[in-house]
Formats: sequence, structure tokens, C-alpha cells
Amino acid sequence: MSNNQIQFDALRKFSHQITFALSNYSNHGLNFGDYTNVIIGGLGGSGIGARITKTWFVDSFPLPVDIVSNYHLPAYADTKSVVILCSYSGNTEETLSIYEEARTAGCKMIVITTGGKMEELATQHGIKIYKGEAGFQPRMALCYSLTSLLMIFAELKGEAETMSENLNRVASRVNENGVNYEQEAYDLLDMVKKQIPNKVIVVADPWLEGVGLRFCQQIQENAKHEAFLHVLPEANHNVIESYYGNIPAVYFFLRSGNNQRIESRFDFLTSLLEVEYHKVINLVLDEYDLGSVLALIYRLDAFSLYLADLRQVNALDVPNIASLKEFLEGFN
Repeated sequence: MSNNQIQFDALRKFSHQITFALSNYSNHGLNFGDYTNVIIGGLGGSGIGARITKTWFVDSFPLPVDIVSNYHLPAYADTKSVVILCSYSGNTEETLSIYEEARTAGCKMIVITTGGKMEELATQHGIKIYKGEAGFQPRMALCYSLTSLLMIFAELKGEAETMSENLNRVASRVNENGVNYEQEAYDLLDMVKKQIPNKVIVVADPWLEGVGLRFCQQIQENAKHEAFLHVLPEANHNVIESYYGNIPAVYFFLRSGNNQRIESRFDFLTSLLEVEYHKVINLVLDEYDLGSVLALIYRLDAFSLYLADLRQVNALDVPNIASLKEFLEGFN
């Protein structure tokens, strides 16, 4: 049994989180034609769903989408902006700051939370709320916010019913294959076990950038281990010039297969790094669809928990983050 069983139990609620969010979804009644932009506010485990959602809709959503992971909205936010605020606890100070600015600017607001100050304010101000279930760490509650965001965006486009059907299929797929995904994650760790004391470098294409960032965050928080993300093709114009000699790193390449030129870049990098006997793991999607993306997230989440076991660390506790929050409270 894993030493981090609580986090594994949370991971195994992956499909439940999707079905819960779907069963509790109600229409927001907004249409993209009435607005000029969408802004999503959120940080950490509450913000990563925004990046995955933005990427999923990048080729089809008709409005510009911005993600804010700090204290302030961009200057262009106004009454024609839809602002979606994600805070699992409802008490994230940066997101609460954005909330106040969005109200002042007259933005159309939507909140995704489980409670806290965010729910209290949204209820007081008559703002639409989508709720998840409390009791998880935010990073292990991804599918509450991600499902709600995907539905919100789909409804803005008039495609909520199609998205709901798609997500129900995804939930069934993950539920049926979760055990296999975990075994694949364990086998993946076994492949890199000798090199894993080194830092982890994740290289993703633009369609899997959010998944790559999620993977790094899970390794950092769950396994207390260094992980860094680079995105192609941009990284081929700079980072590649650091690939000389023996680099103390394990490389994971996340490949959607959506662009042949980028696929060729991955092939070149693989050959370049393997000349010096670096460990390069190519994770290539058979098909770029929502089910494959979420299945990959499940596998990589499981990998981070098995890595935590290997490193004999507690994936549940985040003492440095807790200490930072206590430190900042002294300046309130």
C-alpha cells in the first residue's frame, strides 16, 4: 500500500469529481456575443484548470482569454468582460483581491469554489456560484473546477449539451481504466528510477502546456522535487542552447501530435539528448481528445504520488507553503 494513501484516494475520485460537477451544473445564461473577453483568476491547484481549459478552446473560442494568477486584473477589464474566479477554499487572498476589482469594474462575474469568503461575497452580491465538494487539497480537486470551466466555456459557445456528453464519456473511461493508469504510472517511474534523483524537465507542445505545468506542480508539491516546464517551439529558440554535455535531469516530452513540425522538433531533441545518454520519455497521445488529455493527467498525477513514495516524503503536507501563509499574515 502506498504511504500516501490519502492522496491516492483523492486521485481515485477523479471521475466522481467530473460527474459531481456535471450533475450540479446549471446554465449561466451568457453568450459570447455580448462580451469582448474572458478573464480567469486562480492560483495553484485552483488555477491550473484555467490553463487547461484555455488550451482546449484555443482553436475554437471566439474571444480572447486571459489568465490572472496575481492580485490585479488587467486594465482592459470592464463591463464587457466575463471574469471567472476559481478558489477551492474560497479564501485565496490573490483571488479575493481580483474579486473586488472585478466588482468595481462592473465585470460579469462567475465563481467556482467550495465555500469560504468567496462564497460568502458571491452569495451576498448575487453572483453565479459553481460549487465543488470540500475535503480535498486543491491540487487533488482539479476536476471540480476543470469540469465547471469546460462547461462554462461550452455554454458561452452554445455547446453545453455536447460538452456534457463528452465529459460523461470521459468520466466513464477514467473510472474503467484508473487501475491501468496507475500501473502505467508505476511502470513509468520504474523506467526512470535510477535518474529520478535529478531534476525533472518537462517539454510540452502548446496543446499540452497546461498538462505539463500540472505535472510539474504535482511533482513539486506531492514529491517535493524540482520540476521545470519548457514549451515548443519557443524552447527551441533558446533553451536548446543549454543542451550540451551531461545534464543532471530526466526529460518527459508531452506530445499531442497536432503539428508535424513540432513533432519533428521533439524527434530532434530526443536524438540530441540521447547522444549523451540522457533519459528521455516520450509520451505521445494516440488521439488528441478530451479523454486522452484527462487520462494523461491521471497517469502523471499517479506518477507524482509514486515518486513521493520513492522519495519517502509526505505528499499531503506542504510545510513551506503553510509557513509562507503564516508569514504573510503578519503583514495584514
